[in-house]
Parts: sequence; C-alpha cells; structure tokens
Amino acid sequence: MIYRLLLGFFASVGLSKASWSPLSSPLGPVVDLGYAAYVGNATSPTGVANSSVTFFGGIPYVEPPLGDLRFRAPKQLDERYNSSRVVSDARNWGPTCVQQPAVEGVGVEDCLSLNIWKPSKAKPGDKLPVVIYIHGGGFFFGSSPQFPMYDWVAQNQQVVAVSMNYRLHLFGFLDGLALRADGTPNAGLLDQRAAIEWVRRHISAFGGDPKKLTIAGESAGGASVVLQATAYGGTRSAPFKRAIAQSIGLYPLPLDSEIEQVFNNVTTAAGCPSGGAEAMACLRSAPLSTLIKSINNVRTNFLAPTIDGPRGFIPDLPSKLITARKFSPGLDLIAGHCTNDGQNFAGGNPANLKSDADVVATILKRYRHMTNSTLQKVLELYPSPNVTGSPFATQYDRTWTIMQDTIFGCMDQHWANATISRGGKNVYSYRFNVPNPVTRAANPFMGAMHASDVYYMFNGATGTTPFFAPFNVTEKPVAEEILGYWTSFSQLGDPSARKMPFSPKWPSFSGARRVVMSEDLNGNGASTASFVEVVPLAESTRCRWWMGQNETRV
Repeated sequence: MIYRLLLGFFASVGLSKASWSPLSSPLGPVVDLGYAAYVGNATSPTGVANSSVTFFGGIPYVEPPLGDLRFRAPKQLDERYNSSRVVSDARNWGPTCVQQPAVEGVGVEDCLSLNIWKPSKAKPGDKLPVVIYIHGGGFFFGSSPQFPMYDWVAQNQQVVAVSMNYRLHLFGFLDGLALRADGTPNAGLLDQRAAIEWVRRHISAFGGDPKKLTIAGESAGGASVVLQATAYGGTRSAPFKRAIAQSIGLYPLPLDSEIEQVFNNVTTAAGCPSGGAEAMACLRSAPLSTLIKSINNVRTNFLAPTIDGPRGFIPDLPSKLITARKFSPGLDLIAGHCTNDGQNFAGGNPANLKSDADVVATILKRYRHMTNSTLQKVLELYPSPNVTGSPFATQYDRTWTIMQDTIFGCMDQHWANATISRGGKNVYSYRFNVPNPVTRAANPFMGAMHASDVYYMFNGATGTTPFFAPFNVTEKPVAEEILGYWTSFSQLGDPSARKMPFSPKWPSFSGARRVVMSEDLNGNGASTASFVEVVPLAESTRCRWWMGQNETRV
C-alpha cells in the first residue's frame, strides 16, 4: 500500500522521470508508470508522422478476467514500483471483447484494456482535463476501434482522451442466485468503474488531471453514464467531475424471475447444472467455444444491467433513483438525444406500421411488463393519426415517437431537471438534428436517426467495425461543432467557453432551453445552422409521465 501511495504521489507531482531510471524506445514516445511503461504512436490516422497527437492503445487496466476471475468483479493490477519493468508496445488497439452474436475466433475474454490520446507536447504535471468515452452497443457488442478519439485531441490540444473495452453480454452481465453466491452481477459496469479509477491513478503521467475527469457515452454508453452516476444509490462519491450522456439507451431491466430464466438458458446451452455452486464451477471451467453456444442461446438485450440489491451497483431503477435524488451530486451535466432516435426502434419502416394494432404490438414487444391500463394511457398520450387534432401524420410517426420518448428522449430531461433541483449550475441539454448520411442513403425515410451524433464525433464512423466515411463540405463544421462543445465542457464545465466561433452560445437547461445542432445544407462549409429552442410543452409533459411509470423498468 505504501508503494502505491508513493507511486501516486510521484506521478501526481510530475516527478516520475526524475525519480525513476528513464526508459526509452526507438519505436516512439514512452510513458513510464513505475509498475509498467508503454511506447505510443505519434503517427496520425493518415500516416503523417510528427502529428500533434500521440496514441497509446491496448493498455490493461485490471487483471485478465480469466479462470476463477470469470464472472467476478475486476481485480486491480499489481501497481507497485517494478525496477525490472520493460517498455511494452502500445501503438495499436487491444483485442476486442466477445460479442453477440458470438462467433468463434472473433473476440476474446482477455480484452480489458483502454486507449489514450494525448497532445504530443503534453507532459506529466500539465494537468489537462480528461474525457473518458464509454462505447455503446446495447451492452452486447461494440469495441474501441469503432470510436477513435484522435480528432478530439487534434482539434483541442488542451484535453486528453480515453476509451475503454469492458465485458459484454454473458461475461459482463450474467446474473442469478447462483452467481450472486459465487460471483458478481454487473461485472461490465464494474469494469467501467475500474477503468475510470485507473485513469484517476495514472493519467497524470500522460499530462492529464485526475481531478478533472468527464465520462461520456452514447446509447448503452449513455446508459452507462447514468448508471455510473447513480451507482450505489449515490452513497459513494463519483470518481469523475462531469458527465455527457447521449441518447441514453436502457432496455427494460428484468424481473428476478426473468434473470433466473436467462441463467437457465445459459447453463442449458453449456451443458451445466442449472443452479448452485456446481453451475458456477461448470461455467468457469467451460471453454469459450462452449459458452459461445450460451451467448447465442439468449435473446438480444436479455443479458444487460440488472438491479443487484440494495447494496449493489444498481440498487433500483435508474429513473426512481434520480427521482429520489439518489445520484452523485455536484456533477456538471450534458444530456440529450438525436431528433429521430426512435426510428431505429419502431419495428421496421413506415410500410410495417399501418394500424393501432401494429403500434400496440411494437410497444408490448419492448415493454413486456406493461399493464393494459398503462397501455391505454399511452395510446391517449400519442393519439392515432385517425383522430382529429393528432400531431402524428402516420402510425409510423406515432410509433417512433413513443420509442423515442421511452428509450432516449425523456431520461435526459429527467436527470437534467433533477440535477438542477439539487443545485446543479452547469446543466445543459441538446437535440442533435443531423442524419448519418450513410444510414440515410440506405433508409431514405429516416431523419436524424439513432447514433447520428456518433458519426460526426468519430470521423464518419458508420457503426461497422471499423468503417469511416469522409465528410462533405457542410458536414465538416457539424463535426467541429459537436467536438468543440464536448471538449469545451470537459475543460471548463461550459460547452460555450471554447466552442467553434460559428456555434451558438449554449444556454443552461433552466427554462427547458436546449441547443439544436443542425447542418447548413446550403452553406459553403463555414458554419452550421444550429439554434436554441425551448423543449415543446407536449414533449416535456409526456416525459414527466413516462419517468413515473415503473412498468417500463428503466
């Protein structure tokens, strides 16, 4: 313990190189952590040497979750000073975690690593603010290479950026009575927390400030941001100062009976006993090839975060924890969503949704706990296009708006309002109103669909692994704008302080005001068409109702 405290002290005051024998490598710049050292890559994504950004990838932040550590909380590395340390190659990404659907040879269990982008000139003691990105993918797919943060640091040389891999699906979110007796639920969320804690301990060696951490994420990553902020019911201080939650994507959290049913599906496919110590021993000894069968024997989204008890990481539904003010106080917050997030979850295209029955089927497919009386209230709040005065032109518009509000569009307002009610000052909301052009070309009926903002944040990321499309002249300022807002907020808690000159000043969420990020389709690449709006009363009214409905299990 004394060694670790001394190590942290030396790193925090920038004395690492003066205190330890300097290490170097002909491969590139070296960062020495005392227990380990890493050589990074100072080449830009286009292959240009001597770039302004240096990348360190695939850095382990905990022990490999193998053998007896499978299905358990992550175990911290031995970070005591090591005089025999050698320089490890960190110029590339670490391996991807096992995904769903699982395919043998794609993804590994030993995948818990993080990636760091720093200004090449940054040195220990510079105390630059740090933004940590948590990728989305429904808690069952996704990986770091899909979300490169080079552009964040290239555009703003006053921040350090970090991304992480965390355990997904079976390995990150298996739960059940047998596991709770001999394992840890929500291991994937604990991985995220361990990565954040590693950053706090070591980011000063990369020029970062451990006291100025911002966590950010979209979809399941946005849900992760909420879950990290409500962790342990707010009884423990959050290891970060700011949060950016984008299109907060929570699938209905399961009932205890559903958790046991999923556990039984897993053990049955693996040929293991259905419960008790024998079940966990069997699952821990099973080869990955066997557990791939278990992964593919579980319905998508049914292995994800669970309520794991009053003393667990998720002691209650996040919506209820926020209502009860059981979340980390004092956080600066940005929370928002895409204009048409719900279109990806409406059950197909407009031709598939023609009647009230189609709408009901879509709702019940997602919200399996909904009572008939609640369903009738939903249909009243979102009147059929056949009803005079309905704001919906088609059943498709009606359906995607319901999915929008319940999955993505209301939790951001709920959290922002609750943060303000607790005295929060730096609280902001947004609506991202620019479509992903690659997705829209394949689905012309869609607008600014789910993950449109991700496309602009990560150099034209399309969601495939990894594929990036080039920006046209009017898309480029959209990317510059959102990165300008995000990195400015990470620096100072104010998205306007270091925004792009052409971006509108972003007001606080008091008065339900939010920025609408929009593309100037008729422009010459010199600006965007973004503006400020007040959240429509009908939207905020629907959201207040939804956030009080426990049947959605979010």
